[in-house]
Amino acid sequence: MNDGMALLATILLSFLSTVIGIGQKWKLELTKRTSKDIVPPGDVVIRYPKGNFLVVKCTEETSRELYFAPEEIEYQVTHPEIYRLISLLGTLMLMFGVICLGNATLTLQICFATSYMLLNAAYWIVAALPHKLHWNLTCFMVEEQKIEKSEPTTFTEALWQAIVVTKSTEWCKIGKAAPMTEAWNQWLHDAEMQAKTVGQYVDRMGYTTYQLPDWNPQKALRELMNPSKV
Repeated sequence: MNDGMALLATILLSFLSTVIGIGQKWKLELTKRTSKDIVPPGDVVIRYPKGNFLVVKCTEETSRELYFAPEEIEYQVTHPEIYRLISLLGTLMLMFGVICLGNATLTLQICFATSYMLLNAAYWIVAALPHKLHWNLTCFMVEEQKIEKSEPTTFTEALWQAIVVTKSTEWCKIGKAAPMTEAWNQWLHDAEMQAKTVGQYVDRMGYTTYQLPDWNPQKALRELMNPSKV
């Protein structure tokens, strides 16, 4: 449309994101185990605020990548002076791009405004998507497991089912998942003994399913807390 200002605005604003991306580019370097010694499993138990538990059975390398990666990141531009120059260049490109856009024809200004409105709307829609769609975990092989007839209604039952999957109560003591009282300590011991007798099978959907033993965790805890009423 013979609008040189609109062309300059397009070039400046298009390359602006590239310049900013160069200044902000970073990578996360995960530490690699150099020793070939035998390492324990990297199983992780996640406790949610509402009393839910998520048990992740994986290797130590996988748990380190997913949950214990270092928080420090390595930027490509490490020199402060170069970073400031890139920031200055980006600021100038933005300012001149807006000036050029303001001197473009009205028709192209409306086209630019519509394009940026649609682009921002797309960003908002993508940000509102579930978190699982934001991450690419195709490099991990995920096999879901479940507990037969699993519908816990209390924290004790949820804790018991987490112990069934892990077959251990050490994490309960380390993470303070249960009160440190004599009754609870005995209950944890009994729960671990019962969990070691749990069987499992693969259902027709391909899920590894744990069979709960005939043991009532809520009743067992109640009897330990009120031995006189037994």
